[in-house]
Amino acid sequence: MPESHHDPYVRVRGAREHNLAGVDVDIPRDALVVFTGVSGSGKSSLAFGTIYAEAQRRYFESVAPYARRLIHQVGAPAVGEITGLPPAVSLEQRRSSPNARSSVGTVTTLSNSLRMLFSRAGRYPEGAERLDSDAFSPNTAAGACPSCHGLGRVHDTSEELLVPEPELSIRQGAIAAWPGAWQGKNLRDVLDTLGYDVDRPWRELDAKDREWILFTDEQPVVTVHPVRDADRIQRPYQGTYMSARRYVLRTFSDSKSPTLRAKAERFLTSAPCPVCGGGRLRPEALAVTFAGRTIADLASLPLTALAGLLSAASAGDGETARVLTEDLVARIATVTELGLGYLSLDRATPSLSNGELQRLRLATQLRSGLFGVVYVLDEPSAGLHPADTEALLVVLDRLKAAGNSVFVVEHHLDVIRHADWLVDVGPLAGVHGGRVLHSGPPGALADVEASATRRFLFDREPRPAREVRAPAGWLRTGPVTRHNLRSVDAAFPVGVLTAVTGVSGSGKSTLVGALTEELSGVGRLVTVDQRPIGRTPRSNLATYTGLFDVVRKLFTETGEARARGYKAGRFSFNVPGGRCETCQGEGFVSVELLFLPSTYAPCPDCHGARYNPETLQVRLRGLTIAEVLDLTVESAAVFFEDTPAAARSLRTLLDVGLGYLRLGQPATELSGGEAQRIKLASELQRPHRSPTLYVLDEPTTGLHPADVEVLMRQLHGLVDAGHSVIVVEHDMDVVATADWVLDLGPGGGDEGGRIVAEGPPGRVARAAESRTAPYLLRALGPAARG
Repeated sequence: MPESHHDPYVRVRGAREHNLAGVDVDIPRDALVVFTGVSGSGKSSLAFGTIYAEAQRRYFESVAPYARRLIHQVGAPAVGEITGLPPAVSLEQRRSSPNARSSVGTVTTLSNSLRMLFSRAGRYPEGAERLDSDAFSPNTAAGACPSCHGLGRVHDTSEELLVPEPELSIRQGAIAAWPGAWQGKNLRDVLDTLGYDVDRPWRELDAKDREWILFTDEQPVVTVHPVRDADRIQRPYQGTYMSARRYVLRTFSDSKSPTLRAKAERFLTSAPCPVCGGGRLRPEALAVTFAGRTIADLASLPLTALAGLLSAASAGDGETARVLTEDLVARIATVTELGLGYLSLDRATPSLSNGELQRLRLATQLRSGLFGVVYVLDEPSAGLHPADTEALLVVLDRLKAAGNSVFVVEHHLDVIRHADWLVDVGPLAGVHGGRVLHSGPPGALADVEASATRRFLFDREPRPAREVRAPAGWLRTGPVTRHNLRSVDAAFPVGVLTAVTGVSGSGKSTLVGALTEELSGVGRLVTVDQRPIGRTPRSNLATYTGLFDVVRKLFTETGEARARGYKAGRFSFNVPGGRCETCQGEGFVSVELLFLPSTYAPCPDCHGARYNPETLQVRLRGLTIAEVLDLTVESAAVFFEDTPAAARSLRTLLDVGLGYLRLGQPATELSGGEAQRIKLASELQRPHRSPTLYVLDEPTTGLHPADVEVLMRQLHGLVDAGHSVIVVEHDMDVVATADWVLDLGPGGGDEGGRIVAEGPPGRVARAAESRTAPYLLRALGPAARG
């Protein structure tokens, strides 16, 4: 074989993306490389924002200019030069918006192969015309059942659901399904104008009137004359009536708000479609069979059972069936190898955990058989139980063994220890990070004093014994029957920190989702998740926490603002008045370059300040509003130390470890972990006298162990203040510090869905049936094992 003269390294020079400080780093190819560092240190900016973005840009350069116009392109990263870079495939931890039509089959593309099998090798009724594969899809007009539109279920409601307390009158709120506030008042006023008695108890109304009020499809429009309040004038208006049934169905199907949809769902019954029987397809598609079963039957089978059936059936059904079934069985094998054989093709993706969804995408990549590619993965262990992480490591090794480079942004210590090469970014976050502290074998990190990762990899001390808190009471839920939970009763202790554990897909999030404010003993419920705090650059740290309102008020109280008559709205970049109208308060303008990616340039008028010159003439202690928004939380805490309303918000942001963020940092630049801690800080700054139940679903996802310590300090502080905290968690170091553990399982899907162990961590760590127990026992340390 001739000697290869190719450089075996990807060499990055002068990376300046986000907070990267002109980074130079050499990373080996054909290796498992893990990027580590505290949250916000710049590791994702290096792996995704620089290396992957540059690989994508180079690929698009090879595409014809006309075709490039049709592709959403990322701009060129801020980097001097990258050499030795192969093509790259990205696998990020982003969950697309929930869609009932997205399923295991569509994510893995297994549904396409199954539809082709029925189209080409299915058994048709005598005389029936052969159908195209689209006719076997519930997501196309050719295949979807016309009654349920391919969803398989129909929703309806009843008088008992819509009016749970018939002794009340309509004015007193008898129709519980109606909206609150002005909308509900409008519907009552319209009914009153139509001549219905809104002050008689519901049960005393005529049956015909009750039927019309709740179920009519009519939408009459009348002139409403509202009752006048003493303090304001209310003019007549045209009001449209909508029945309670119509309102609930419309809200459930059309609302983008998860809260409104969840409320509407409480007033609905769900049943299989009477036309397709839940099969989701037209009758002609459901008449075609393979191995004696319809495509809906096969899609509902667990993948392990489906593979067995297809293997047995292919032998006697001709060459076409053999080729298609062999391909399907091989594709299914990569999914079952990752421990997902309990899933079925028709399982909707919104019901999957993040861990299940990530592994489905990994299985698809594993099957593709690409060679010489850089796979860039964003925390593939996120949402995975320690038992599932072991299977993940096998898959990463297989991708590497197939001749690929695997670059992983990761916090999980087992994955870090498994790496061939470690790139540690830091030392801290934001402006205090952005430097490569170490690039080399993992063992050599032990000599890097500045690394926050080093302490957790090499300097682990025995866990100090902690006294477990005693519950102050109990919250009881159930029986819960949803997804894979079957009549599960659960008791959550009050006044302590509870960890809910179990393998991916065991039912943890489903069980915790049964906790609502309506439950006896809950009082106030706060859910803190990792969803973005905003979807546009206009939403930022200051606007979300309410700090921006305080800042704008301070600016309006300056002498200059008073002299000019400026109100608080003048200092907002979201409304006309004080903002720069050239960029509409964005700070930048987009330049369309047709077949090149659109580029963003600082606004030529405000130069990125977002405000017009007149607004920027007003200063607060020497700083303009734009300069205040550019302060970090640390700097702002000093600047506003004598302003109690601002100081309280900034202190809580510092307490959760976010001192490096800028006040005006756009929501789109924040990680999931940062978004979650901002929400927690917003909650902590509010003075609460009544006990509150805090529910956090996998709060340590995306957090470095150093950040986890900061987060857990806050959560234990909440419990010490008299509140209750429940976390769904896979991090055994977190579970070991809990007061109570609820472990679900023993497996995922149909093999899980029940509580296999509960009690203090020490007791659960010895539960024979629990798959969590051995990992928890290891985290508890030698004292627990003794």
